[in-house]
Order: sequence, then C-alpha cells, then structure tokens
Amino acid sequence: MRQGVQFDTRRLIPPILVIGVIGVLAAAVIGTGDSVSTVLSVFATRFLGIFIEAVPFLLLGTLVSGLIEAFISAEDIARWVPRNAFFATLIGTFMGFTFPVCECGVVPVVRRLYTKGLPMSVGVTFLLAAPVINPVVLVSTYVAFGFGTVLILRFAITALVAFVIGLVFAVAARPQDVLQPTSLAPVMGGSGVMLTLPKPKRKSLLVGLRDALVMAGDEFFEMGRYLIIGSLLAAAMQTLVSQDVLLALGRGPVVSVIVMQGLAFLLSVCSTVDSFLALAFAGTFTTGSILAFLTFGPMVDIKSTLMFAGVFKRRVVLYLILLPLLLTMLIGIWMNLNVAF
Repeated sequence: MRQGVQFDTRRLIPPILVIGVIGVLAAAVIGTGDSVSTVLSVFATRFLGIFIEAVPFLLLGTLVSGLIEAFISAEDIARWVPRNAFFATLIGTFMGFTFPVCECGVVPVVRRLYTKGLPMSVGVTFLLAAPVINPVVLVSTYVAFGFGTVLILRFAITALVAFVIGLVFAVAARPQDVLQPTSLAPVMGGSGVMLTLPKPKRKSLLVGLRDALVMAGDEFFEMGRYLIIGSLLAAAMQTLVSQDVLLALGRGPVVSVIVMQGLAFLLSVCSTVDSFLALAFAGTFTTGSILAFLTFGPMVDIKSTLMFAGVFKRRVVLYLILLPLLLTMLIGIWMNLNVAF
C-alpha cells in the first residue's frame, strides 16, 4: 500500500457478509439434514420475498431524495425547522406524515436532508419514527387490529422512543462525530451549524425533475447494495432459525418480548405489512411482546442496519440498534408485568 493512501475498511463488508451467508446456509444443511438444493430453494424464496417487498419502498425513498435535492434548499430547511432542540426533535418525530416512507425508503431521504442542513438529531428522530408514524402504516395497523390498544400504543411508543433518542443525540453528539462525510452538509461551521450561504436560484420544473431522476438513480444503486446484503442476511437467518423454535420460546412476560424483538430483526418485514404478521401471533404472545415487535422492527432490522452504514459511522450504527432495542424491551416488559390488557 502506498504511503498516504488509506484503505477503506467498508470494502471488506460485502465479502465478509457473503462468506457469513454461505456459512449460515452450510449450518442449515447440517442442522436440518435437508439436501443442499432444498436449503438453497428455501433461501432463494425467502430472499426474493424480502427483496421484492422492499425494493418499491427503496425506489420511492430515492425518488423523494432526488426531489429534495432538486427542489429544497438549505435555506428551506433552516426556515422550517425550529432552532430549539426540543421542538426541532419533536417535529422530526412526526415528519413521516410529510415523507411517508418505510424503513427502506427513509434512509436515503434522511441522508439527502442531512446534506441540505437538517439538524442531526432531527434526522435521527425522523429515521426511527417515520417507518411507523406515517399514514400508510396507520391505515394498515387499523385494518389489522382496529382502533384500540395496539394501534394507539404502537404510535405512542414509537413517538416516545424516537423522541428520547433524538434528544440524546441533540445533547451528546456532534454531526461530524455521527455522520459519514458524504452525509454532512456541504458547508459546516465548527459547531456543526450551517453557515450563511447565498440563496441559490430555483430550478425550473423540467430541469428539476430531470436532475431529480438522475440523482434518484444514483442513490438507488448506492443504497440498493446495502438492501441486497441485508436481504441476503435476513433470508439466511430465516433459513437457519426455525420460526417454530422461536415460537416455542415466546412464553412469559420477559422472554416473549425478547423473542418477538429477535423475530422482528430477523424477519425484516416491511412496516407497511408487519401488522398482519403480528396479528398471527396475537393469540399466542403477550400484548407487550406484540408491541415490541411492531415498534422495534420498523426502527431496526437487518436490512436497515446495513443501510445505516451508508449514512452513519459504525459506532453510531451500534447505538442506533441498542438504544431502540433496550427502550422498546423495557416498555414491553413493563407493560406485561403491570398492565392488564
């Protein structure tokens, strides 16, 4: 390696994960006793199911990202978002009604908003809250569970957890310590605050749409690699770990919550349809564990974890997994122990 040239360790992630997937499939063949062709068939079916379900929402997210780049300026962000950290983070909690995207589509939208100067904590809050707090998920949850405890608490818990984590980032972190260089706003002050820039000239509609489509295409292929890797991992884990085994563990106020959180992470089901999967567990699992599934899964799963790596530094990705995991776990266990549903 020549002096002065640094090796990007992120290049090692795809081959390592591919090797991991092969190892998991080999373990599935050994553990189940099925033939290689049977295991590969199951794996391929599950991979395609996860990937095909997620791709339309990633496409939607990259289109929104392109439109943001073409038509929204840093001055617009500065005008829309309050300077007060508390109220700015509160707005981030409910931005999903403005940008109705799931966990696959929200990542490119957040990254584009960051390059426009969106406060870091607002982006974190929006990233965690938007996959649930948007009109599409509101309707799907209502269709599955009706208007009642699950619908209300799913939105309340998601809003609370996302808001608290957003405030933690607002108080304890700086943008340059959290975001990848490509996610930072082009011009930053030393404190991470956008400097005053001349107001750019607005693009015409046709020019803006052309630029939006070009940028959406670039973003789609860049973020799509993370989606593919995440889908491969999710399918491999589903092939190795039998859902019957997980269901057998789902008893009791504590274990049921942990099992459902693990199931949400492994299955990586899109938030727009996960209510119907959760409904299938409603008669077997505790209500607290169902809520943990419906709140933690949309915030963090295998697909979104890999996509986080394109926006945030690796240490921060770990925080974005552990903080939602612990908060939703504590809330779910507390509800099982203290609330009579």
